Amino acid sequence: MTLLQRYFPILDWGKKYDKSTATSDLVAAVIVTIMLIPQSLAYALLAGLPPEVGLYASILPLVAYAIFGTSRALAVGPVAVVSLMTASAVGELAQQGTPEYLGAAIVLALLSGLMLVAMGLFRLGFLANLLSHPVISGFITASGLLIASSQLKHILGVPAHGHTLYDILLSIISHLNEINWITFGIGAASTIFLFWVRKGLRALLLRSGLQPFLADGLAKAGPVAAVAVTTIASAVFQLGDRGVRIVGDIPSGLPVPQLPSFDSDLWLALAGPALLISVIGFVESVSVAQTLAAKKRQRIEPDQELIGLGASNIASAISGGYPVTGGFARSVVNFDAGAATPAAGAFTAIGIALATLFLTPLLTYLPQATLAATIVVAVLSLVDFGAIKRTFAYSKSDFTAMAATILITLFFGVEPGVVAGVTLSIALHLYRSSRPHMAIVGVVPGSEHFRNVDRHKVVTGDRVLALRVDESLFFANSRYLEDRIYALVADRPDIEHVVLMCPAVNEIDASALESLEEINHRLKDSGVSFHLSEVKGPVMDRLKRTDFLENLTGEVFLSQYDALCALDPLTAHIAESRLPKKTARSDLWAGPEI
Repeated sequence: MTLLQRYFPILDWGKKYDKSTATSDLVAAVIVTIMLIPQSLAYALLAGLPPEVGLYASILPLVAYAIFGTSRALAVGPVAVVSLMTASAVGELAQQGTPEYLGAAIVLALLSGLMLVAMGLFRLGFLANLLSHPVISGFITASGLLIASSQLKHILGVPAHGHTLYDILLSIISHLNEINWITFGIGAASTIFLFWVRKGLRALLLRSGLQPFLADGLAKAGPVAAVAVTTIASAVFQLGDRGVRIVGDIPSGLPVPQLPSFDSDLWLALAGPALLISVIGFVESVSVAQTLAAKKRQRIEPDQELIGLGASNIASAISGGYPVTGGFARSVVNFDAGAATPAAGAFTAIGIALATLFLTPLLTYLPQATLAATIVVAVLSLVDFGAIKRTFAYSKSDFTAMAATILITLFFGVEPGVVAGVTLSIALHLYRSSRPHMAIVGVVPGSEHFRNVDRHKVVTGDRVLALRVDESLFFANSRYLEDRIYALVADRPDIEHVVLMCPAVNEIDASALESLEEINHRLKDSGVSFHLSEVKGPVMDRLKRTDFLENLTGEVFLSQYDALCALDPLTAHIAESRLPKKTARSDLWAGPEI
């Protein structure tokens, strides 16, 4: 692959593009366009922006991703979580409905795009690994609950405000006496209908004898049906005059491409939120892209995905949109509809552009409650309480990070939740790494295998202490290793040799090297030799560049069994002679940890 093809993947798949592929992409584009129109309007509403901004964010970004992206099925555009983060970030700087609010959202998209492109060019995709899966899962669950609660005001037809669950619910409760019952009827009916469409319509259509492909298409068009019916009802009965909030006039036509003005104070204020949006959006997008690519034995390039998503956000900013990323639901629909290349996204962009030009006057009477119902149904699918239960059962530390992310996001806001989750994950990782698992090991009778004395029936001697460390050695855990060895030697006055078994040690940093030198020196003063065994090649290469091996009081053994035979041949002989005629696996294995 040439350098040009690497940064412009369209040059790779484009040269093999044919009529059959184009047909598949066109069919997928039609289905995704039908789905994306109400979603784009709804997510713009969630972000606190005029509805047409959601359409703008669904045109040029798709074209940009088609040029720079590597996923064949990823559908880029506004998504719920990023819309919520946009509202949270921009709401701190400007009032909704003002030109300043829209301008800040556009700048946020540009900053996010520039950061993503820079991360891609410098191959910094690994930074997304700072967000552990429990933190991401917790954040998305909390965001789903937060988004759903924020839409209750539109379904009930009451004024409400706030960026935390407490503020939103308190505000809604204080205005319950102002419920518009017509609005509530529209919102509740739309919500029930959309849940039924999502869960039951496809099965009903299949039982009626409809082909699976057609049944899928009609089921995906459920939100369009809700929009059409409620809009017609609103127009016929003039519900806007009866207190029902409607979308109102949506400007027809396409935006004129232009760069946002530079305001250093605004850019600095949005830099932090832009970075969070970039990382969260990238993690969500690349997870979806990798999942879909694996189903067709394709692959994506994460660093190029950063560039593709960055270009999409820059395109969104230029065209008057707000931050975008790859959406799970629409990407799955795109994949299931048969999208073969990123060109399906470009065709979808054409469909959205045509809708922006010709269909927006038809949406004037669209009730906001219908869009709110669309959002609620979409985001509640993100809420995964089962993941909380599974994480609690598997890892209490990961559960702590997940629970903290959920609670802080719900009650303090989006950005504090993400920062707290990442910080806690890193802190817990460092804590676990600073106290690595270490095991005194003995030889399994009749074999050359060494296992934990607390979990297996093994043979040990009094002269040799064999300690296995199951972690790389670095500054955070080197002192813990020292303390553990000194304590073990102090409790065993007959010890003549200490062997540090290193099969899991992938690196020894400078701090750990100093600790090993100190251990060697202290044991020498105690009349105990210090040995290493099963040291990996790259680690050994680095040790050879120092004088540690020259000053080592013991030896470096290829295997732990070699060490036992050389240092305590009697114990090795006893272990060999204890081989039973028939050894049950359960006798040698006492647990999942070796």
